[in-house]
This record gives sequence, structure tokens and C-alpha cells, in this order.
Amino acid sequence: MNSIIKFILDDKLTEIDFFVQSEFKPTTTVLNYLRALPNHKGVKEGCAEGDCGACTIVVAEIGDNNKLIYKTINSCLVLLPMVHGKQIITIENLSSTENNKLQLHVVQQALLESNGTQCGYCTPGIVMSLFGIYKNYNKPSTEIINNALVGNLCRCTGYESIIEASKKISEYTKSDKFLEMEKNTIKLLKRIKNDKLITINNNNQIYFKPFTLSEALNLRNENTDAIIVNGSTDIALRQTKKNEFLAKIIDISSVIDLTNIKETSDYYIVGAGVTLETLRKYSSKILPQLENILNVFASLQIRNIATIGGNIASASPIGDLLPLLYVYETKIKLKSINNERIVDIEDFIISYRKTTLQKDELIFEIIIPKYNKSYNINSYKVSKRKDLDISTVNAAFKLKLTNNKVNNIIIALGGMSAYTQRAKYTENSLIGKIWNRKNIEEAMKILYDEFTPLSDARSSSEYRRLVAKNLLLKFYLETKQ
Repeated sequence: MNSIIKFILDDKLTEIDFFVQSEFKPTTTVLNYLRALPNHKGVKEGCAEGDCGACTIVVAEIGDNNKLIYKTINSCLVLLPMVHGKQIITIENLSSTENNKLQLHVVQQALLESNGTQCGYCTPGIVMSLFGIYKNYNKPSTEIINNALVGNLCRCTGYESIIEASKKISEYTKSDKFLEMEKNTIKLLKRIKNDKLITINNNNQIYFKPFTLSEALNLRNENTDAIIVNGSTDIALRQTKKNEFLAKIIDISSVIDLTNIKETSDYYIVGAGVTLETLRKYSSKILPQLENILNVFASLQIRNIATIGGNIASASPIGDLLPLLYVYETKIKLKSINNERIVDIEDFIISYRKTTLQKDELIFEIIIPKYNKSYNINSYKVSKRKDLDISTVNAAFKLKLTNNKVNNIIIALGGMSAYTQRAKYTENSLIGKIWNRKNIEEAMKILYDEFTPLSDARSSSEYRRLVAKNLLLKFYLETKQ
């Protein structure tokens, strides 16, 4: 039984044997692990749910081009075995000492010169987000900077000085100690072979970490009671916010067969393990509606961890992606050790956080049909704030007109019932009708009565019904020409 994980920390190969080091559980978060060390107190716990960014760190791993790729993540949402085979970088790793003199990293220097820190609690997380910008972009646009900083909350500065620091870092040379040490880091990472199943059994918890699809399917077949982790941004909250004990986990986040994106003449085929940030970048030119909704999905730190398979499997009634995937008429390919089947996403999600996924199955691929320009497709998210917020109501529409008559329309809504659903009565009321204001206003009345949403802390039932019908009007106004 291999109960050892390995990663790089402080430029050294670090090893944790959970069988020997029983003070760490397989569900110990990276945040709590780092805080337990004497020299990594810069990482903070602010919210323990991925909202504040005080726990932001950067992980580096070997990319397809044999170069390191750097990702900012929320360490409060990542379970310790998930960093196996990666380099962990915290704020303590940025500066260096030369001739007994402290040398700040350029991102630290830029924040200092811009007066971008006040109370200092959130500063380490902000610095690590700046470091992520520095390592990934030469001359970041304002849009890129804002996108990267959405996941860092700061009560003191008003952000202008932080944004100024973000722009300033492009003035510095791109050479830093991490670039100078890259060859050695890659050499160390290659010594960690991701080819042997990790099985951790201690503290009454069992944690499996497979690296191949066949291993994952075998484990699923033999452990139908296990929780599947494919990103952990939802599952980790069950522990950090609900104090739930997670007895058995199969972590499929390192199964390479789940991280591919393919394209055929008719479909985009996305592996269940593709992160939402990878998907956002891929969608920028070919699926603009998907990119738009992912632009306001949580934060960069979360999108760097969360996967499309995990998002679909959660079956959230307010999942940002689900209405759009409904109108795309997406199909889900499911695999078990002995079987494979494809189901429509509308048939896959059947109730509040419930799907038709069998106990021995895993989500393998998400199949998105291609549509030509004769279709109008759009998706909308209504929330209390634009960024880093869950939806109050979300909606997606797909329309095809023939001679200005509705040939085909699909309307999918989240936040209006226990799970994402189509507004089929409203759809049927529009089929064959002229696409004009009069018919839309009639359909709005039907849509208003089609659902009876709950009133909760986010909004009233009445508000949700008004929003839903007004989003239909918005879609009409954007497509009438």
C-alpha cells in the first residue's frame, strides 16, 4: 500500500507518509498543513470557503511544453493529497536574502511602492495573486488583472493601489529566481512519478488517488460508498463549513484521461476533469456564451481547481453553467468498469442535487453540439454582486427563426425550482409565432406562472418570477434585429 505523497515546498522535495505522520489526515487542507509549519504563517484563514482569498497560494506543475505552469488556488479548499506531484509556493518563498540583505520579489516591491497594503491580513493572498499574474502575463490588460483579483477581498485599500501594483509589475524583468531554478524544479517534479495508486488509510479515513481511468473505474466498482472528488471546491465545504466527516474518498483529479478536450465536425468533447479555467480559455473564440458565463463564475482561484464534471455532478439548482448546457442540448458520457452510456443532461439531473449516475459510474466526457450562426444563444446570471457570488436566478436561451417565426426555442432556468429545468410551457407558446414584442409579452405571462420558486435569504419568490420573465424580454431585445 502506497500511503506517501510527494511535492516541492521551500525548493525541496517534501514527503508525507500518512501511515507514519498520523497528525495529518488525508482530508487535512493544504491551508491547515501550511499553518502547522513553523515558517508558513503568511497564508491565512479568512472564510474557509474560497470567498476571501486570504489563503491564496500558487502551485506549479509541468505543462505540455515541458515548462512550468503556475496557478493560483484557494488552499482552504484543497485536500493535502491533491498537491502530490506539484510545487507549492507561498509568500515566504518569494523573497530572498543576498549578502545578508532582504530582496523582495518584484510583485512584493510593486505592492510596496503602490501603497497597496494597509492592515496586512489579506496582503499575502493578494501578493500571491499578483505573482500568478506576473508568471502568466507579460503586459496584462485591466480585464485580466480584474479577473485575477476577483477572488481577493480587501476591506482597506479600495483596490486602486492594488491594481496599480498589478500594472507596475509588467515594467519589471520577467527573470526571477523561479525562472532561474525552473530546470531543477522540473527535474525534482519528474522524480515524483504519478503512476502508482496512492491509498491512504488512517484516522478511520480511506483516501484513494488513482492516476489512470482503469484504476479509477475499478476503485469506483469496489467502493460504491465512496465520495468522488474531482476538484473538491464543493466537497471540501462539507468538512470546513459543516464539520462533516468524510470517511471514504476517491480523488480522480489526477486522472489524465479525464483532462482532454477534443473536437469533431459536430461536437466539442470535454473531459470531466477539465478545470473551469481551462474551459474558459478554450471557449473564448468557439463558445463565447460559455466564456461569458465562466467569466463571472466564482474566482480564478476556484476555477483553477473546479472541474466541469464536478460542477455537473453537484446538480446545484443555481449552478451557473447548467442552464447553458441545457440549451446546448449537452450529452453526458458515463463509464463504469463494464459499461458506457450517453444521456442527455436534462435526463441526467433529476432532482435537488440528484442525478442518474449509478453507484459504479463516473462522468467521463461532456459532449457539446456545435451550432451555426442561424441559432441565437445566450446565458444570463442575476446575483447580488457581479463577481464571486452565486446566482439568484440564471437563465439560458436558444432560438432559431425561420422568416422571423420561431422555428425552435429552448429556455432553461436555474433558481426557479429544486433543479435546473426547461420552461416548456413557455417554449410551446412561442413555437410558430412571430418573434415580436406582442408575442414575447404574452409568453412572459406564461413564464411568470410556470414556476413557483422558493423565497429564501437571497430573494423572494416574487422577485425570481419577475427576473425570469424579464430575462426573456432581455433576450428578445438582443435578438430582434
